[in-house]
Parts: sequence; structure tokens; C-alpha cells
Amino acid sequence: MSTGANAPQHVTAGFLNTDWNPRDLPAGASTRNVVLRTDDDAATTGSLYLPAGPRPRTVVCVMHPREFMACHYLIPDIVGAGYAAWSQGARSVGNDLRLEHETALHDVAAGLAFLRGQGFEHIVLLGNSGGAGLYSFYVQQSSLPPAERIARTPGGRPSGLAGLEMPGVQGLVLVGPHPGQGALLMNCIDPSVLDEGDALSVDPALDPLNPGNGYRPGGQARYAPEFVARYRQAQRARVERLDALARQFIAQRLAARKALKGREDASQAERRAAAHTPVMTVWRTDADLRCLDLGLDPSDRHPGSLWGRDPYASNYGAVGFARFCTPESWLSTWSGLSSNASLAAAAGAIVQPTLVIEYTGDQACFPGDVRAIHDALATADKRHLRVRGDHHGRALAEGEEPGRYEAGRQLAAWLRERFAH
Repeated sequence: MSTGANAPQHVTAGFLNTDWNPRDLPAGASTRNVVLRTDDDAATTGSLYLPAGPRPRTVVCVMHPREFMACHYLIPDIVGAGYAAWSQGARSVGNDLRLEHETALHDVAAGLAFLRGQGFEHIVLLGNSGGAGLYSFYVQQSSLPPAERIARTPGGRPSGLAGLEMPGVQGLVLVGPHPGQGALLMNCIDPSVLDEGDALSVDPALDPLNPGNGYRPGGQARYAPEFVARYRQAQRARVERLDALARQFIAQRLAARKALKGREDASQAERRAAAHTPVMTVWRTDADLRCLDLGLDPSDRHPGSLWGRDPYASNYGAVGFARFCTPESWLSTWSGLSSNASLAAAAGAIVQPTLVIEYTGDQACFPGDVRAIHDALATADKRHLRVRGDHHGRALAEGEEPGRYEAGRQLAAWLRERFAH
């Protein structure tokens, strides 16, 4: 397979920290790596990139709740335009087993407090993919009086947000934004699973890969509107069942711990039950009908999903969204019904100047999703740009310039219009 910067990519996902920055920083730029402590004493890392010359007044922040962003492909464009760039790693980088978005806001706040302490006057948040939901959630919660912030996570833990210093921000950029990780999963979870304990159990009437339902390989599937409506309803029902299972696990653990409290005569079985933290294995989470039927919300996208072109391999394989998570993580991050981190919920609180960059071949963020996100933003200063490329800004065809380069130019121009160096 060709791996040049201009080549179309056949492997579309995986951890992208080795792929996202094919260029180098501008000459004279400097990098400072730091380790920060959050208010709840967790460690989080960050990298501050500064252009040559006078220190900028504006810094652009890049962060994702699960992925490593220190080599994000837009950092050279930010620094090249004369701005500082801040790439932050969440405490859960590479492992979303225990990722709760309310807790991740503590990581964001630690980074922004550091940047304020460094003297930056303007902070612009750049949320790419899942980072869009995280940063939009931060903007929403930071705009509220402390007493009105979310007090508990969907799993029932204290959020600590009321006592958290949450520095304000002056701008927001959303690149390839999906509507939140829970909303994303709601659209791509396979509702034909009959038994959560059996990854191969299938209800043929809901199977997206059943030719009788309209499936054809290579993006040629055509699903009838009635099937799509029934499929979407069944997806919601599966998420409801998983939410109920998560809450059952949490209730059982809390009851075991309560029964043990203050007792010296507890049995070994009781102690084991109180110590046990269950995890959920969620199979078959790559079955968005739009990835199989390119006539649904049409765009420039290729057949297949973020995880690959073979729907059997991506939907039944080991790698995928929400594959392995605690009940608390499921409810806070991956449930489209329980998660607080959604752009639909946060958009009404976003009043800062906002740039939305859509890639026209995106396989996770579809045109209808982007229009809904843009239209819901409360700010009057918003711009929606469409750039040809896949979800990661890579070229859609041999010989094309990667879309990430045009996205970088547009980002630089937008920053210059609104923020002094």
C-alpha cells in the first residue's frame, strides 16, 4: 500500500499519533513539554509550541479525551501563522476503560489554568473528532455559575465541577466534529445483537449485512426508509438495555460495599463482591447504515467506516468504539442517552466565535450532522467551511492534496481575522 502524504488511505483508523503530522514545525519554533497536576491530583501532560519571535498573545489548544494529539497535523499551521499551540494529553490517553467526561473536564481546566499562568490573553479551543464533544462540554460547563454545573456523573459519582476553576475561552474551532461520542455510537451500534454475552448472536430482521434487508458490498447497499426507521429505533433500544445493565452493575457494587461498611465479620465472598469493579464488553459497534449505503446523507466518502472497508472485520473484530469500559464510562462517554458530552446539549451555550471545518469524505461526521451542529451554535459569529478529505484530512484520491493542508490555511486565515498575535 502506498503511504505517501498524497496517497488515498485504505486503513482508515487506529491510533493516529504516528500519522497525523507529516510536516515539521516552522524554523525557529520551540517546544516545551510539561506535566500538570489536576485539582483531583491526577497527572496530565501537555506540549506548548511557540513560534520564533515575540511571544504570542493567543494560544490554540488541541485535545482529545482518548487520543494522543502532540503530533496533530494542524499544529504546524497554527505555529506557522504566528500563534502558540498547546497539545494536551488526557489522563485516559490510549485507554477509555474508565473515561468519564465530567472527570476529563478537570484535565482540560488544568491545562487552561497553566496557559493563563503563562500569560496568554486569548485561548482558542480546537476540538477535532471526539475532541469537539469534550471541548464543547467544557465551554458549556465553564459558562455556568459553579452551583449550576453538573453535580454528578451519569454513573452517580460526584463530578467536582462546582469547586473547579474553569478558565474562560475566547474562541472555538470544530474540525471533523461528530456530535459527541455517545451520539456517534448511537448511530453506529449494531442493533441486531440478540444476546450481549454472545458476540455472534444475530437477529436477521435487523442485520445490516443481510441482503434481504438491502445490503450489497462496496457501498452499494440500499436500505428502504422503513428499514432505516426500524433500525434506528432498535439501536436506541439496545443502548437503553446497555444503560440498564450499567446501572445494575453500579447498584450491585454499591450495595455490596454498603453491606460491608463497618463490619468486622464479613465473609471472603462479601469482601470480594465489595471490591469487584465490573466491566462491560460491548461488541458490534461499527454498523452505521450510512457507511454501507452511500445514498443515505450522500457525500464524497468512500465505502466503509473509520475502522475499515470490510464491515464484517470492523463490526465483528476486537477493535472498536466502547469495546471495553466500566459501567461509569459507558454512561458518561458512550451512551447516546445518558452522556452529558454532546454537541446538541452544549451548542446553545457556545457564544464564542466558532469555525466549523467539515471534510466532505468524512466517515464519522456526515453532512447532516455538521449542518445540525452549525445551526445549533448560539454564536452569531460562526463559519462553516467544507474541505475535500476524509475524517483525518487525508486525500480522497491519488494525486490530490490532502484536505488537512487546506484546513490549515483556512484555520490560519480565521485566526488572523479574529485574534491578535
